[in-house]
Amino acid sequence: MLSRIASSLFWIGRYIERSDGTARILDVHLQLLLEDPWIDEDTACRSLLSVMGSPAPESAIVREDVLRILAVDRAAPASIVYSLASARENARRAREIISTELWECLNTTTARMPRRVTSDKVHEFFSWVRERAALAVGLMESGASRDEAWHFFTLGRSLERADMTARLLATRSLTEASGPSWTTLLRSCGAYEAYLRTYRGVPSARNAAEFLLHDRLFPRSILYSVARAVDSLREIEPRLERVGVSDQAARMLGQVRSELEFRPVADVLDDLPAFMSAIQDATSAATTAVAMRYFPESVAPSWTGDRA
Repeated sequence: MLSRIASSLFWIGRYIERSDGTARILDVHLQLLLEDPWIDEDTACRSLLSVMGSPAPESAIVREDVLRILAVDRAAPASIVYSLASARENARRAREIISTELWECLNTTTARMPRRVTSDKVHEFFSWVRERAALAVGLMESGASRDEAWHFFTLGRSLERADMTARLLATRSLTEASGPSWTTLLRSCGAYEAYLRTYRGVPSARNAAEFLLHDRLFPRSILYSVARAVDSLREIEPRLERVGVSDQAARMLGQVRSELEFRPVADVLDDLPAFMSAIQDATSAATTAVAMRYFPESVAPSWTGDRA
């Protein structure tokens, strides 16, 4: 497979998952600002922008500013519209590999993206984004062969999902008094009903964190996402060494997987922000390692006479 195709498929997966995760986080936290009059809106908005990796302006920030910056600002890399437009652009570059249905889905989604969202249409807009992301992923899952193309797409999705779940859990510690409850966090991950079937009780801090961090069967848990990323890396380049692991990305993700499997959830809760930050750093470093190994776009061609 050409490196440019592998890169496009990887980033299609990441950008689709990023738009879905951003929509979920914003839907929860912007609604929380409306329902709780005791929250300092400026502080909460700045914290949310910080969690999403977007710089905050110096002037006072309100709910509408966050909606504009993280949802419909076409120049903001952290926004939903930027992610979907980037997914569409990468799909155009990989047009000979992806299905016609996936291309039409991403093309239509980008074309229908509004330039502003009114306050009474916020939840409807986020629901629409999640539905379009689910449609794009469903088309890939149901119509693609389980070859390298599918594994690069899945690798991108898995790394982004682990990162977004870590970001979502990090918001729990922004302000313990007025931050989102564990029930709210579970709902924002689409995990509430699955949690109830597993634990059969009102969400507690320990059980909810354990479910979102360590559950081996729930697809949005960090452990599940990291394990799936490692599996895709092994399928892309099967392991031939008799000793150790040579792939840098697989090594870093394997360390995260071991930490999740063997560290007690009580220890994680005691230092949740730092642990979530470490997971985000690991997924970022793994992304860099994957890019350097499989699609090093920054490497310039070396010319010898008339040949490259």
